[in-house]
Amino acid sequence: MVNKMEKVIAIVGPTAVGKTKLSIELAKKLNGEIISGDAMQIYRGMDIGTAKVTTEEMESVPHHLLDEKSPAERYSVAEFQKTVRAKINEISARGKLPIIVGGTGLYVKAVLYDYEFSEEERSNEEQYKGLTNEEVHKKLASIDPVSAKELHPNNRRRVVRALNIYDETKTTKSEALKKQEKKLMYNVTIIGLTDERPVLYERINARVDEMIADGLIREVEALYEAGILRESQAIQAIGYKEIYDYLDGKVDLETTIELVKRNSRRLAKRQYTWFRNQMDVTWFEVDVANFSKTVSEVAAFLGEVKNDNDNK
Repeated sequence: MVNKMEKVIAIVGPTAVGKTKLSIELAKKLNGEIISGDAMQIYRGMDIGTAKVTTEEMESVPHHLLDEKSPAERYSVAEFQKTVRAKINEISARGKLPIIVGGTGLYVKAVLYDYEFSEEERSNEEQYKGLTNEEVHKKLASIDPVSAKELHPNNRRRVVRALNIYDETKTTKSEALKKQEKKLMYNVTIIGLTDERPVLYERINARVDEMIADGLIREVEALYEAGILRESQAIQAIGYKEIYDYLDGKVDLETTIELVKRNSRRLAKRQYTWFRNQMDVTWFEVDVANFSKTVSEVAAFLGEVKNDNDNK
């Protein structure tokens, strides 16, 4: 059942498109608080590679679900759903507007729509123990191509979990989720930011160079030296898994940086496709040269939506 009393804004889109900047400007205008919708920003010590908002960038706007877990811990979509729904209630009760911001599509959608999870989300690895990540992913693609397209081969836990769902129920994960994806849980407006693909890819490349200059290698070294295993969920994040290979001496630094750029561009492409196909998003083209114009356009649209709802 849609909760008309709890208004929520979600800001989605590909990596490096400007979601963080927009969310802070809107939060200041609309008396909002921001909830991270990025599955990797929950981890402490992973700041540069996840493009985590800095204290200075926050401009005193409250942010939630940052730095709450050790990189050694697991973090499931079911836990995210439960935590964020509680945060929405808490923020709304204070008379503030909850704004969910991030590019982890399934996590955001699980909060906004009536997803249900079983006692969960543990993957039974036993029967796939002898297979590589690529072989396990290929098996999933033959059974459930929709889920396989959404999951990276290196995200072995979730790939195996999707296979487990089919093994246990003879229904694919994508079919099971489709049956649940019927109703929004809140009075929600979903804003998407987009840009011309070549321009976005240039920004992604430049941002990776900036991350390296800001100390990304050292950030990943700290995790490596702390004994965080490469199989850990946190290390599946782009920028971290590639640098682990570099630290193991498997690739040189120049190749590593190019792989981070390439994988980030591929992520952006997957995110575009996912959000366009999976959620009811109102898209806005980013004006990089005049970002305040983009902020004004989105704010004006949200004002129109508010007026329409008030008149109903």
